[in-house]
Amino acid sequence: MFVTIVSVEEILDLRQQVLRPGQPRESALTEADLLPGTFHLAARTDSGELAACATFSTEPLPDTPTLAPFATEGVWRLRKMASGPQVRGQGFGGAVLRAGLDACAARGGRLVWCSGRIAAAGFYRHHGFTAVGDQYTVPGIGQHYHFVRELS
Repeated sequence: MFVTIVSVEEILDLRQQVLRPGQPRESALTEADLLPGTFHLAARTDSGELAACATFSTEPLPDTPTLAPFATEGVWRLRKMASGPQVRGQGFGGAVLRAGLDACAARGGRLVWCSGRIAAAGFYRHHGFTAVGDQYTVPGIGQHYHFVRELS
């Protein structure tokens, strides 16, 4: 297994298949994907097959009372984290996440946040994230929490 920085184009199919099944490929793109400073990571099997991906960009926390106590500078957002179904539970997602957290810290990051699906709550907690606030619905996707993790 190895993790590298990649272009968004290299991970777009995996994002669409895992996070937006049945929707157009373009639905897996975000406005932050091409912004300066945004980076995309991919974990690959030893044979080079794409196994997991994630995107990190500088983006402030949403303006909600439950997130107000957290850092306002050095804030990064984790987006579009996906692991292929054939590799789930094998550490590829965790490897991408750890590499991304390290990269954010190296870039002066103090906190990483994400909007995570309820089904992924255990994964995020396992990796040091805390769910903050109430559940909310992302239309067409499902129930989510805001998760935060402070970086040391």
